[in-house]
This record gives sequence, structure tokens and C-alpha cells, in this order.
Amino acid sequence: MTIEVHPTGAALGAEVKGIDLSQTLQDADVEAVTEAWFDHQVLLFRGQRISDDDLIRFSRHFGELDLSPASATDMAGGQAASRPEIWIISNVRENGKPIGALGDKEADWHTDMSYVAEPPKGSVLYSLEIPPAGGDTSFANMYRALETLPDDLRRFVEAHSCHHDSSTTSVGETRAGFAAAMDVREMPGEIHPMVRTHPHTGGKALYLGRRRNAYVPGLPLEESEAVLDRLWAHCEKPEFAWSHQWAVGDLLIWDNRCTIHRRDAFDPASRRVMHRTQIKGGKVF
Repeated sequence: MTIEVHPTGAALGAEVKGIDLSQTLQDADVEAVTEAWFDHQVLLFRGQRISDDDLIRFSRHFGELDLSPASATDMAGGQAASRPEIWIISNVRENGKPIGALGDKEADWHTDMSYVAEPPKGSVLYSLEIPPAGGDTSFANMYRALETLPDDLRRFVEAHSCHHDSSTTSVGETRAGFAAAMDVREMPGEIHPMVRTHPHTGGKALYLGRRRNAYVPGLPLEESEAVLDRLWAHCEKPEFAWSHQWAVGDLLIWDNRCTIHRRDAFDPASRRVMHRTQIKGGKVF
């Protein structure tokens, strides 16, 4: 294979050409893809025709994989019958039950599962069915967001941590087994530094997780809300972002340690079926 890496021209992201992910990759190919991933944070592979086994094999080049949550086995047909390493992201319902997670609503800016003690390092998402419009995925560069913070916010994030809520999904739904809480100071989840160091690049990135139900421990609630609003207004600037409009056979891999991402809503009458893997990470430093 002759691998070509074509940057998007935006703040992050690159398309990788000349690679067939249904085939076993040589060590040199894996090294080239990994280097491109660290350089560009998000990689796009178009026109892939891969099985779940191919998706799992490719994803394992980047680390051990998480298993889909136990709650997903309650879903009709899809998740329960799939490989345990595969997470189904879909709005499709069979026999009145969803075959996957996250439906058709807009997903807020977030990084995956920042509410656990050791958040995943990366995610891989492969498109099987897509709607005719909507459902685009956008990414933002948190290295650049940190680098361009006003001086007072930079000093603040270097000295503080953030509490990441585990009760609510990125589409605003309360997770099974959790109750909706009114006070963000009492939400379940984990506390992580607001600035993290990437273990491979050494770069420092802003690490906020998601805005919903976030809290800065030790601050009065009003002060926490105000500073988080300022930080998120900064992160959401278009100059930090790149958006991808999906086609069937597209595969994306992104680095959760230095990016955030969001999804546009789409027509609930359309079908969207994506298969995802999640690469285990470690503690946030």
C-alpha cells in the first residue's frame, strides 16, 4: 500500500488514502497511520467495505478495546447479537425497541466518556447507513483552544479541575439507572484536570468533557457557571473546528484526549446505522 495523508485545511483532521482496512495492515502502515493520527487528531478513510471483525482488527492497532455497555444488550436485535467490542449508534427501531444508541437528536459538544476514571483514548466510527441530510459530525482542536485562551482563563484552567457528570448522555437523555439531579454540585461522575498532557505527543490540551451539568469543584455555583460558559464559548469558535458530512463506507478515528465532537440532528424517519469501537485510555494527567 502507498499511504497518502491529505490534511483538511481546517484546524484538525486529515483524509488517509491508499489503504484498504479490510486487509491486514503491515507494521509500516500502522506506524504511518498512528503518526498521522497524532499529527491531525482525526483521520478519515473513505469508501471502506469492512466487516465488524475488520473494524475490531483495525481498532486494536491503537490499544485494547472497551466492551459495549451492559445496558446495550437490552436493545432489539442489533447490539445484543453483535460482537461485544462493537457499539451500535443508530436511530433504527425494531419491534418497538432501538437497535443502537443516541437516536436522531443533536449531540452536544463533548469528549467520549470523560465521566469515568480512565476515559477512552480514542473512538472509531464506521458508517453503514446514513440519512440523506443531517447527522454530520464536527470536531474541535483542544490543543489550539488552550493555546489561544485569554491569559486569565489560561491561568484558571491550569489551576483547576472540572467535575464531569455521568448521569446524562450527549443528546441530553438521562442514562438508565440514574435520576435527574437539580444541583450540578451533587452529580455523579469524575473529577479531572482542565488541562491534560497527551501521553504520546506531549502536547497540552483543554479537557472539559461536556458543558451539561459540569462544575468546577470548590467554587460558588454562580462563579463556576460563569467561567464554564466563557470556556465553552471559546471552545465552540469555528476556527477550531472541522465538520464531516458522512457517506456510506466512511470511517473516522479521533483522539478523545485532545478533541471534542458533536453531531447534527437528522430526520427521525431516516435510517442511520453506525458501528463504533472504543479504545481504552488511562488516567488524565
